[in-house]
Amino acid sequence: MSIGDITTLLQGGIREVLMLAAPLLLSALVVGLVVAILQATTQIQEQTLTFVPKVIAILLVLALLGGLGFSLLGDYTVQLFQRIPDMAQ
Repeated sequence: MSIGDITTLLQGGIREVLMLAAPLLLSALVVGLVVAILQATTQIQEQTLTFVPKVIAILLVLALLGGLGFSLLGDYTVQLFQRIPDMAQ
């Protein structure tokens, strides 16, 4: 196994992590920004007001894209297991 193969495996792993985490993080970011703007305009500084909408948004994104994420993760895992014989040589 060469350095290029290891680099390819690491790049694939990082890409998978980003593809799984990006929708969740972006939804939390957008909801947090909207809530922060609303808090700034209404001058309501309640901590639970930022937490609850983010949790709801993340759960909605998980419900909508969870199947796709698990299928991507499953495909990547199958690819890794298929490469094991090549790594042993």
